[in-house]
Amino acid sequence: MTGESWTTESVVNCLLPVSVAGKTKVQARDYKSTGRFPVIDQGQEQIAGWTDDESAVVESPLPLVVFGDHTRTFKFLDVPFARGADGTQLLRSKPGIDPLFFFYACRAIDLPARGYNRHFTILKEKELSYPVADNEQKAIAAVLRQTESALSHQSALLETLHELKRAAMARLFTRGLRGEARQETEVGLVPESWEVAALSEVATLERGRFTHRPRNEPRFYGGTTPFIQTGDVVRSAGYINKFSQTLNGQGVAISRVFNAGTILITIAANIGYSGILEFDAACPDSLVAITPSEKLSNLYLNYYLQTQQPKMDQEAPKGTQKNINIQFLSPWPVPVPSCDEQREIVAVLDALDRKIALHREKRAVLEGLFQSLLRKLMIGEIRATDLDLSAVSAAPEQVTEATA
Repeated sequence: MTGESWTTESVVNCLLPVSVAGKTKVQARDYKSTGRFPVIDQGQEQIAGWTDDESAVVESPLPLVVFGDHTRTFKFLDVPFARGADGTQLLRSKPGIDPLFFFYACRAIDLPARGYNRHFTILKEKELSYPVADNEQKAIAAVLRQTESALSHQSALLETLHELKRAAMARLFTRGLRGEARQETEVGLVPESWEVAALSEVATLERGRFTHRPRNEPRFYGGTTPFIQTGDVVRSAGYINKFSQTLNGQGVAISRVFNAGTILITIAANIGYSGILEFDAACPDSLVAITPSEKLSNLYLNYYLQTQQPKMDQEAPKGTQKNINIQFLSPWPVPVPSCDEQREIVAVLDALDRKIALHREKRAVLEGLFQSLLRKLMIGEIRATDLDLSAVSAAPEQVTEATA
C-alpha cells in the first residue's frame, strides 16, 4: 500500500502533449532489415524494422513511451525512431514523474484485453501512483531495468543455445563423429558406414486409439492413467513429462497405453512434433506412437525427427486441414549409424538440452522476479533501497561452439 510520500493521479493527468506534426509513418511493406533509424510499431518485438526516411523520425521530445493501442504493449524510447503505420500512441510524462519510472508504472496497470479494439481511452482513465521524491522514482526504475536487462540477456542466451543446437544437429546427422568419407543417399550426404532405412523398417508405428468424441461424457475422464494430447507433445521440448488429462478404467479399455520410452509424433494440426514419453500413457488418434527396433536408439531417433518437423509439415497433403498418417510416416528415410555412434551423438545433443533447460529455468525465475518487483515496487510494498540485486546483475554466461 502506498504511503503519504506517494500520490495518485489518472494517467491522463500525468501526460504532456506530444507534437509529431508533419512526421510520416512507415508502412509495414516499407520496413527494412537495416537502416539508420529503428521503426517502432505496436507489435511485441521492440524493433519492428528499420528505415532511412528522415521525414518519419521522431527526435524530440525524448524519452517517450510508445503504447500499442490494440496490443497494450509499452516501449521505452530514448533514441530517435520512426513510428509504424497504425496503432501507436506517444506518451510523455509531465515534470515530476521520471520517464523511465512512468514506463514501468504504465506496465503495472491492469489493462484488460478488448480484442483488437483500441485501449488508449481506457488507459487514460486508469490511476497511476508514484512517489513524490524523484530519487525514489529513479531507484525503482533502476531496479526494474536491471532485472529486465538480466531477463533479456537470459532470453538472448537461450536463443543462442537453440541456434547452436540446430547447427549441431545439422552437422551430426550429415557428418557424424568419425570423420568418415560420405556417400550420397536419399537424405543427402551421410558417412559411408551409415545405412538409410525407412522408418517402418527400424521402428513399429501405431496410431493412438482414443478419440476426443467422448469429451462430453465425464465417465471417460478423471482416472489415474495419463492421457497425452497433441498440445502436450508440441510443448514438450522433446521429453513428455506433463499431461493435461487423465482417463479412468472405462476410457483406457477402448484405448492403448504406451510404455515409457515410446516416441509420440503429432499427425494433425501441428504436424511432425515429437517427444519421448517419460511414463506410461494413452494418447488420441491425432498422435502416432513409434517404438524403435534394437538397432535404433529412441533418443537418437527422437532427435533426428526434430530435424524433420519442418519438412514433414511442408510435405503434408494440403486440404481443409493438413494431416499425415502412418502411411505418410512409414517410408520416411532415417540415417542409421552404429549404436555406439548413436549414443555419442545423443550425448552431445543431450548436453545442449540440459544447458537449454537450465537457462529456461533461470529465465522463468527472472520473469517471476521481475513481475513480482513490478507489482510490489509500484504500490510501495517494498522499497528499492532495501533490495540487493547483485546476483541478478552478474555477467551473463558466454556460449561458444565449444559448449557442445
